[in-house]
Amino acid sequence: MITPSVQALDDTERTQLLQAVRDFEQFDGGNDPWHEHDFGAIDLFEQKWFWQFAYYDHTLRMGSDDPSNTEKTRRVLTVMHSSDY
Repeated sequence: MITPSVQALDDTERTQLLQAVRDFEQFDGGNDPWHEHDFGAIDLFEQKWFWQFAYYDHTLRMGSDDPSNTEKTRRVLTVMHSSDY
């Protein structure tokens, strides 16, 4: 998923941002204290962007009761401007 602020970027910028999300590997205690690799912050275009995974049940209506179980969980990635958080 992308928020309207990401959608509003021109195609080149949006592609660069999504590539930065794909390439993200800067996990540390400050942004990943539980070692889940489910959140990231990226500085790009002199702005801060976030991405985050959410863990839902298969209906996408409620949070999953067991996020580690892929048979019970749908993961949704959202990419957003920091002001959308």
